Amino acid sequence: MATIMISDDAMFMRMQLKDILTKLGHDVVGEAENGLEAIEKYRELKPDLVTMDITMPETNGVEAVKGIKEVNPNATIIMCSAMGQKDMVVDAIKAGAKDFVVKPFDPKRIQEAVENALK
Repeated sequence: MATIMISDDAMFMRMQLKDILTKLGHDVVGEAENGLEAIEKYRELKPDLVTMDITMPETNGVEAVKGIKEVNPNATIIMCSAMGQKDMVVDAIKAGAKDFVVKPFDPKRIQEAVENALK
């Protein structure tokens, strides 16, 4: 079981992802609505894994990945994006994200991404 923080500006997406991760046996220890909050909560909670939406207010997901990596270069982050955000996904991977999953969420794909990221 891993401790996981979910970062997404849409409450519905956070609830959906929390439901999937909890059913997989993980402990969702925190949620963030924007990139700045994600960096602050990461510093506070130190979760094993972060799921990060790409398009968020205040600080986008790519910048938030960079901010979290400054706090902990070994942070494990999975990006979550809608279709058509390939350029930003590439930027996120370059910034240090381990994987990405496309919305709407497929529970099997979430499980695979989490397991691979935590290896």
